[in-house]
Amino acid sequence: MAENLRRLVSNESLRTLQEKLDSWLREYNTNSCDQNLNYCLELIEQVAKVQGQLFGILTTAAQEGGHNDGVETIKSRLLPWLEASFTAASMGKPVDSKVPSLQDTFDRERYKDSGPRDRDMQQLDSDLNSTRNQLNKVQDELKSLQAQEEARHKSSDRRSSDSRRSEARSSERRSEQRSSSKRSSDQRNSDAKSDYEKQIRNLKDEIAVLSAEKSTLQGRSSRSRSPSPDPCSRSHSRSRSRSRSGSPSAIMKIRTPSPNRSKLSSVARKAALLSRFSDAYSQARLDAQCLLRRCIDKAETVQRIIYIATVEAFHVAKMAFRHFKIRVRKSLTPSYVGSNDFENAVSDYIICHLDLYDAQSSVNDVIRAMNINPKISFPPEVDFCLLSDFIREICCIAFAMQALEPPLDIAFGADGEVFNDYKYRRSYDSDFTAPLVLYHVWPALMENDCVIMKGEAVTRRGAFISRSRSPSPIRCGLPRF
Repeated sequence: MAENLRRLVSNESLRTLQEKLDSWLREYNTNSCDQNLNYCLELIEQVAKVQGQLFGILTTAAQEGGHNDGVETIKSRLLPWLEASFTAASMGKPVDSKVPSLQDTFDRERYKDSGPRDRDMQQLDSDLNSTRNQLNKVQDELKSLQAQEEARHKSSDRRSSDSRRSEARSSERRSEQRSSSKRSSDQRNSDAKSDYEKQIRNLKDEIAVLSAEKSTLQGRSSRSRSPSPDPCSRSHSRSRSRSRSGSPSAIMKIRTPSPNRSKLSSVARKAALLSRFSDAYSQARLDAQCLLRRCIDKAETVQRIIYIATVEAFHVAKMAFRHFKIRVRKSLTPSYVGSNDFENAVSDYIICHLDLYDAQSSVNDVIRAMNINPKISFPPEVDFCLLSDFIREICCIAFAMQALEPPLDIAFGADGEVFNDYKYRRSYDSDFTAPLVLYHVWPALMENDCVIMKGEAVTRRGAFISRSRSPSPIRCGLPRF
């Protein structure tokens, strides 16, 4: 402490402070505003430096006194000065040099009578009375609301009787709608059957490819003990070799999960994916609509294209996740022979290496599927590559959702189905009395049989009775790869 005090005494800051004040006083009237401000700030900085040294000496002196010595001095001298300084600084007033010490304040508090306590009790009593009055008012409002609810129930009973009469009048109309919905359901069943047959053929092809890979790997394992298969199979097509080149078998030396990703819980990953799916609906979908509206004037066609792109992206991403999981299981099998944690290891590896997903290959598959979809009718000069960014985002979201436990998926939706208020909300331009869905705008997100996020659909009355649609011959003539 003595050394700090000696440095402060030997410092000429205090001597030059008075000289600067005198010089500023002489030149104040001749200086500009900026010059006076600079003078003032220099003096403040110099005073702050001196004050910082004094506070350092104060701290050292207080530490030399131990735990108890000097406490009363700090309370009686330092704390009242700090309180007065902060109060004056916040109110824009100069610091009063006649501020009473904290010792005087303690003395006054010591000899105070029980007046503040009585005032506090009175304040509490008044608050209690006001709270009781508010409670009585709330109870009165509750009674009035109950009376209104009873009156509303009575009026709803009258309306229900009127609705029964109206239902009797509209029975013939409903029978016509049932017949039209039956015809549309038959058409949907035939379309779904053809789609399922195509999926079965694709799965059979994949099974054949995987069986060939298995036989090749078994032949190699008899000659070598290396557990890593060849990442690039020459017997595959170019698209499949491109998607399989990043398979986990090519990087089996790096099986240690990333610590940051492995710490993410399933709940956190699910919340992040739900947020991304909501952002895709609120922002990415609208951006894609703006791109399509430059070429297509009809809003219904634009919304149909985006919905079909979303559905196809989920389908392609689920297939890609299935193949990726098969490759991971094959690659990790030699390292976990006889282990009970094999499934956990596969799940952890997939979660930590979601970036190995070949999103561009899935985007190409989605665009090919959209080109041959008969429900999309549009000018031939429109290219679905405009939606590549949107499709890539949906594919990545869908692929990551398959790694959750349980996985998330979208609900099946078909034109002409009965509107389900549990899964969808009606679009703003819908007929809110129509029972059938004209077309879907956005799919509903499901977890098993529970709806996580509602979709959006357009409903109009009588749309499927007079509707006639012919698919585009240019797009329908393209083969599906």
